[in-house]
Amino acid sequence: GWREAVAAAVGALQAGGLVAVPTDTVYGVACLAQDSGAVRSIYSLKGRNGQKPLAICLGDVERLHRYCRVNVPDELLRDLLPGPVTLVLKRSEELNKDLNPFTSLVGVRIPNHPFIREVARACSGPLALTSANVSCQASTLTVSEFQDLWPHLSLIIDGGPIGDDQSPECRLGSTVVDLSVSGKFTIIRPGCALTSTVEILRQKYGLVPGSS
Repeated sequence: GWREAVAAAVGALQAGGLVAVPTDTVYGVACLAQDSGAVRSIYSLKGRNGQKPLAICLGDVERLHRYCRVNVPDELLRDLLPGPVTLVLKRSEELNKDLNPFTSLVGVRIPNHPFIREVARACSGPLALTSANVSCQASTLTVSEFQDLWPHLSLIIDGGPIGDDQSPECRLGSTVVDLSVSGKFTIIRPGCALTSTVEILRQKYGLVPGSS
């Protein structure tokens, strides 16, 4: 059942484990962002360059202010989140210093997916979230596509296929946009929601493109 799956995921995360979860874009692997050992495990699982940052995942927009210095209107946050967008903002002192120690910024995800949001709400701090694949390989839309990672995961939540596996757009992941400079936005990764995101930022909020 749903409640048992949420409880199992939260228990595995609190024990320092890595959990595979469905999101609104692709399958992800999550751990507790404030647990430095678990963060190191994610990098080693993916064979990921230590200079490549991990995003944090929260259940609700309200919690974002605790871990980020927000310099955009709350209404803007709510127009984009929850959804297939990662917002890059200045990090606050609350965030684990071992998470992305090489940058003063952090990407924030609030996926439009009820399961991962409920898991995130049930954890005391943010989740660190990355796609469930080895670095430089294609993003995954079913649990069978990341079988290589299974032995290294504490738990795998199978939410069924995500999106249309025949559509290349489905594997693009979230649109990553840097909002850390007031009045500007910079697209870091086009992702799957580029057009709608840019439209909101430019037309509704008057932000101008920064230099990438």
